Amino acid sequence: MLHTLISKFDNKLDRVSAHCDIPCGIYDPQPALYHALSVVRQMDILLALSDKEMNVHTAMQVARNSAEKEKQAEKVKAEIRIIWGDFIKGDNLKNNPKTHELTHNIMMKASACKQDLHREDGLALVELVNEFAEMFWSMKGVKTKRVTAPYAPALEVVYPDL
Repeated sequence: MLHTLISKFDNKLDRVSAHCDIPCGIYDPQPALYHALSVVRQMDILLALSDKEMNVHTAMQVARNSAEKEKQAEKVKAEIRIIWGDFIKGDNLKNNPKTHELTHNIMMKASACKQDLHREDGLALVELVNEFAEMFWSMKGVKTKRVTAPYAPALEVVYPDL
């Protein structure tokens, strides 16, 4: 059936992709928190390298960790955009008037984390994503709790209190 439907477009579709625009209703801010923590972890690794002698090995490690930090920050943005764009609408948006501002602040802070190596920006990103997670779970009528992540950088993160 899908083949028949697609064939009607007569090869006019180059590429199709989606999160779940049915919508599936399965959204969770946890991946964004994981990626935000990863940004801070990469920053910590990079900052620790500043004490090392610069040689080819260290330069390669800096390059790899810098690329990973930027990749993780971009993943934060993608995860937040999906929830913001696909889930937060109607009453959820009306009842949470600061949603757009919070989402925009996450985008800006994630960009700052990609551009530089200021750990305070990474910490602020984690906190903004925590605020987003609290707002998200509130929309679902789920209480939350803050716990310390059991791995480096061991920062406080929001989880649903089930």
